[in-house]
Formats: sequence, C-alpha cells, structure tokens
Amino acid sequence: MDFTWSKDQQALREAVVELARAELNEGLHERDEREEFNRAGWDKLAAFGIHGMPFPVEYGGGGLDALTTVGVLERLGYGCRDNGLVFSVNAHMWTVGTPLMAFGTDEQKQRLLPRLCSGELVGANAMSEHEAGSDAYSLGTTATLRGDRYLLSGSKTWVTNGPIADVIVVFATVDASKGPNGISAFMVERGSKGLSVGGKLRKMGIRTSPMSELFFDDCEVPVENRLGREGAGKSLFTHSMTWERACILSSAVGSMERLLETSIAYARRRKQFGQSIGKFQMLQSRVVDMKLRLEAARSALYQAAFLRDAGRSIFLEAAIAKLQISESWVRTAEDALQIHGGYGYMRESEIERELRDAIGSRLYSGTSEIQRTIIASLLGL
Repeated sequence: MDFTWSKDQQALREAVVELARAELNEGLHERDEREEFNRAGWDKLAAFGIHGMPFPVEYGGGGLDALTTVGVLERLGYGCRDNGLVFSVNAHMWTVGTPLMAFGTDEQKQRLLPRLCSGELVGANAMSEHEAGSDAYSLGTTATLRGDRYLLSGSKTWVTNGPIADVIVVFATVDASKGPNGISAFMVERGSKGLSVGGKLRKMGIRTSPMSELFFDDCEVPVENRLGREGAGKSLFTHSMTWERACILSSAVGSMERLLETSIAYARRRKQFGQSIGKFQMLQSRVVDMKLRLEAARSALYQAAFLRDAGRSIFLEAAIAKLQISESWVRTAEDALQIHGGYGYMRESEIERELRDAIGSRLYSGTSEIQRTIIASLLGL
C-alpha cells in the first residue's frame, strides 16, 4: 500500500511538530515532578484542531479521515515530549468523542461534541473497577431507573482525566441477569448530584496526565443522558475500544522515532576507547532493532487506519497495532537508555521518563496479554 502523504497532509504533520516544539515542552521536567497537567498546552492543541480531527465539521471537528488523524498524532508524539498531555488528549477523543459520535442522539451530539472538539470540555471514560479490570464486564456499579432519571451507585478507578473531567462516559449494570448485555453507558456531567471525585492517583509514568477514582452515591443522571439504548453498553465499549486500541498509541510511534534519532546522535558523539560508541557492533545492533521496531509499529498503525477508512472491521488489526506498538515502545525506550548508559539513567536525560511513560502502554486499553488472547481467538484458536 502507498502511504505517501499529500502536500496538505505533510504540511499539517510538519505544523504540529513546530507547535509541539515551540509550545509544549518547556517546563516538562518540573511538571512531571509535580504530576501537573498542562492545561495551557491542552488549549493550544485544541486551538490547532487536534481534539476534533476525526469528527465531522458540522460538530466543530476537522473532518479528517483515520489515516490522516493517526499521521498527525504520530508527529505530535515526535515533537511533544509530554506523553501525559498527549495521552489525555487521546483518551478524550477515543473514549468520549468517538462513542458519542457513534451512539449519541442528535441533541447529545449538538450539545456536547462542539465543546469537546474545541477543548472547552474535558472528557473521561469510567469503565475499570478494582474487581473489573481485564474482566471488564464484571461491573459492581449499578444504574437503577427512577422516573425520569437513573441513580448510579458504585465506584470507578484508574479514570484518566478524572480530576479535571467535565463529561464522563460511565458504564454501569442495569440488569445483572443479562450479564454483559445488561450494561449501559451514561454521560455524567461535572457537578451531578451524588458524584464525587477521589484524590489524584500517583503513577509510575505519564504523570502529567491526571487520574483519579470516581464515586457514585445514588448519582442522578437524566434519562436523556443515557448513551445509546439501554443494554447497549457492551457494543458501545467494543466500538470505543477498537478505535482506542488502533489509535491511542499513534503518538508512541513518533516518540520511538525521536528516541531513535536521539540515540544515533549520542552514539556518534560519545567517544570510548578512542572512537565513537556507534562503531561498536553490539550498539549498532540495538540501533538496528530500534529501527526495525519503528517501521513495524508504523506499518501496524497505518494498516489499521487505512482499513478503517475503507469501511472494514479492524478488531484484529486494532489488537495487533496495540500489541506491536506498546511492546516496541518499551523495548525501544530500554535500548535508548542502555545506549545512553549512566547518563540515560539520570533524570535530566529525559530517557528514563520516556521508559516510565512507555511501560504503561502495556497495561491500558487492554493489557498485552488481552491483545494476544484477542488475536489468538480471531485466528481460530
């Protein structure tokens, strides 16, 4: 397949790199130390049009196809070293905007999508619970219909953007006797009666992306805020997760390219035993492996997006992309740290932060083990 970018696509990709380098990286070391979200950076990306790229123009979006969208996000990851900020943007798009676009009513889309695309509203997705992580549908959170509203009771954890979210897509069980088919999704808005936000959860990596628990104590949600029909939660979650798995690590491909270039430059510059360390075969092998992983990850990303634009089911390709990119990102960050030696282990090098950020990608949006299970099942095993 020919993935050559048009002049307009290439201009957009170059422009986002310029924006990222000029506006998004300053003060990152300090923000990572403080675990601080860059709201100013969020607003700058929104003004550029990042938040609305895959959504129709009529709802304030950019109307871009999937391939162009992941291509721009890839370059955002290349230029922006703040992986937490980019992760928050991705979570906002794929787990809130995408299901709203696919399952929302006209009124819901007209009321919320333009403000999500503009970045005025921050979106979050609340599915995971302490006893329902990989076993996603074993939910303890319930929703009981009382007149013209549902009462949500329970709690959610590991909610990306939870502390700052204005709109949260919450999954809850309406009819436990139906198992996964008894789950529904609800749009819970900040300030809803019975909703409380837990303290910020502290993480190993992507520390600039805020995360918290959410608690629902007979939280009142109007019937008109149910997303999709009652019992459609499984279909909605599957649709959202397929988009998320295919696209959420687009920026990681850009990060891998940046790590490769940084490592090559360091290997040329660093001298040991009278020559640059790039002349040593063992180090060359690491660099070659980084390049191989980069190209394989990029191919998996583009393939999934291309097939999505063609109207094909990408359940398999999304799982492959998620698995390939996440595992490759971690290995590439490890190689970059090893190439940089003791310097790479120091905080000021920023390499150790890249590794911390990368490791989480094996866990969110379905662990690597879950992706392998999905792929195996679709291969007939």
